[in-house]
Amino acid sequence: MASAVDRIGMATTLSVSGMSCGGCESNVEDAVSELAGCERVEADHEAGTVTVEGDVSMDALRSTIESSGYELDA
Repeated sequence: MASAVDRIGMATTLSVSGMSCGGCESNVEDAVSELAGCERVEADHEAGTVTVEGDVSMDALRSTIESSGYELDA
């Protein structure tokens, strides 16, 4: 069973580097929203954050954000 560190529960806000416009926000939101367990996602390029609600694997989230051309900060 995955530990709490391996999965996101409820709402979690994470730092993401590389978003510079509304299009970047849409790219991240579209990609993350496809992840199993994702209930809601909101990206904010000005704050450099992504807020995710649901039961999402951190590994899947990191992989999805990075394959979209951005970096999930530790």
